[in-house]
Amino acid sequence: MPWGIQYYSETVRQNIAAWPVGIRAMYARITERMQVFGPHLGMPFTRPLGEGLFEVRAKGREGIGRALFCTIAGQTILILHAFIKKTQKTPQRDLELARRRLREVRRDTP
Repeated sequence: MPWGIQYYSETVRQNIAAWPVGIRAMYARITERMQVFGPHLGMPFTRPLGEGLFEVRAKGREGIGRALFCTIAGQTILILHAFIKKTQKTPQRDLELARRRLREVRRDTP
C-alpha cells in the first residue's frame, strides 16, 4: 500500500510551493520516493531528528530546504513545518515549532 502525504496546514504547503524551483524539484523527487518506499529513505534524503520527528533534506543550486515531518496512522506522512536553511545548523525555533505541532497531532490522534 502506498504512503500518502498530507500537510499540517495550507500555509505549510504554500511555503514549500514558494521555494526556489531547484529545491522544490528535489523535494518533489524525494516525496515521490517516500510515497512508494515509505518515509525512512535514509541519508541524504531523510534523517531522523528524534522523538518521531524526521526531516526531508532537499538541496538545489539555490540552497537547502527542510521539511519536518512525522508519520501518523494509515501510512500517512504529515509535513509539519518547512523552511529554507540559512545556517549550517537547523534553527532551534524551527525545531521547536515542529515538535509543538507533533505533540498537538499526537494528542488529537487516537
